[in-house]
Amino acid sequence: MAAVDPNAWGACPFCGAAVRPGAAACSICGDRSPIPASQIASVPRRVRHRLLLTQGFRALIVVGVVVGLAYLLITTVIAGPPVVADPLTTSGTYALGPGNSTYLAGAITGGDYIVGNWTTVAPVGTEITMAVYNSTEFPLFLSNEPATAAYFINDTSSARIIFSPLYTDTFTFVFTNPYPASSHLTVSVYIATEYESNVGDDGFG
Repeated sequence: MAAVDPNAWGACPFCGAAVRPGAAACSICGDRSPIPASQIASVPRRVRHRLLLTQGFRALIVVGVVVGLAYLLITTVIAGPPVVADPLTTSGTYALGPGNSTYLAGAITGGDYIVGNWTTVAPVGTEITMAVYNSTEFPLFLSNEPATAAYFINDTSSARIIFSPLYTDTFTFVFTNPYPASSHLTVSVYIATEYESNVGDDGFG
C-alpha cells in the first residue's frame, strides 16, 4: 500500500468537504470528526459510500452553478443590451378640456427627428395647437410666462409633425385645446409620434 502524503487533505464525513491536515473540525460544517487522508481508505464501507455521495453532490452543485452562469452570460451576449421604449415613440387618444393641454416629453439628440401626426377625432374637425419647448422654455410655459417655442403649429384639426433640433436637450411637445372654458368643448385628439435617429442616414425621407 502506497504511503499517504502527510500534507494531503482529509475529508469531512458529514458534508464531504476537504479538511486541512491536522484540523480538529471541518471548517464548513463544524463536524469534529474529520477523516485524515491516511485513514480514508480504511474507514467502513458505509462511511466511504456516504463520503463519495456527498462529494459527488457537492461537485454536481458546482458544475450546475458554472453551467447556469455560462448560460446567463451567453444569452445576455446573444440578446444584446435591453431595448427601452423612447417616451417620444408613442401613440394614443387624449381628451383635452377647454383651455387645457397635454404633453409628451423626452430627450432628443441634435440632428435626430421626431415625426408623427395628430388628428382631432371628436368633435371631428375641431382645431388645436401644438408647440415644442426646450428645457429652459417649458418651465416658463408652465408658469404662464412668455415662452418661446422651438416649433409651432397653429390652430388645425390635423397636422404632420417633423421636428429636428440642432442641439441635444429635453423637449416637450404641448398639445392645447385653445377654446375658452365657457365653451365647455372637450376635444379628443389622436396623437402618434416616433423618434428617428439620424445616425447612418443620408437624410430624412
